[in-house]
Amino acid sequence: MSTTPLAERAWTADRLRVRQYAGRDDMGKAAAAEAAEAIRQKLNTQGTVRIVFAAAPSQNEFLEALAAAEGIDWARVTAFHMDEYIGLSTDAPQRFSHFLTTKLFSRVRPGKVHLLDSTAEPAQECARYAALLREAPLDIVCLGIGENGHIAFNDPPVADFNDPELVKRVKLDDLCREQQVHDGCFAKFEDVPEYAMTLTVPALMSAGQLFCIVPGAAKRRAVRGTLEGPITTACPASILRTHADCRMYLDRDSSPDE
Repeated sequence: MSTTPLAERAWTADRLRVRQYAGRDDMGKAAAAEAAEAIRQKLNTQGTVRIVFAAAPSQNEFLEALAAAEGIDWARVTAFHMDEYIGLSTDAPQRFSHFLTTKLFSRVRPGKVHLLDSTAEPAQECARYAALLREAPLDIVCLGIGENGHIAFNDPPVADFNDPELVKRVKLDDLCREQQVHDGCFAKFEDVPEYAMTLTVPALMSAGQLFCIVPGAAKRRAVRGTLEGPITTACPASILRTHADCRMYLDRDSSPDE
């Protein structure tokens, strides 16, 4: 049995527990080990576990390690993803549903997988997905942070900490669209869709446990704002400091003090 990598540093920012690791691989393995244990514990006490996953290259190491984790009865897991572009064809490789299916769902075979349809009429699709979310509480959200501080596609211009909706259509911030190019998801800025569907901030924050995985130097400024700045929609991820059980995993490059 492999051992969980040890953190180089550990501290708290308000209620948010933060741990820094030597590199992305250690960070991903540590986050996966703790998320897997949380899933196993919940499966010991309830019939199913409902989990929301982020789709981004920043999650690669985490998803790889989670897929390899032992002792999880994935047949009793209901999986969601937290956002999706609007208008991409069903065979577009940039779809977040494609990313998660390839990286995780096709490997572990959750009992139920609810995917956002990028080709559907947005208002109807948001309502459909919100109804699925309302069927039962969310247990776990596995997320990252964008270069502009977004969580899911709640960019600063559209983030609302008291949003009445669970899923909504949003116009993507230019910084967010540029990040998709930096991540290698699209060849150029003009190729990135302007609109997307996203779980709102209250939807994400409703989960019992949050595991936030944030590697890379490009995220350092957003991490600093999240941990050290005011709690404001100017840096939507700052709201994570108010959650009762949120853990953030960093590598040396993303840590604000490195």
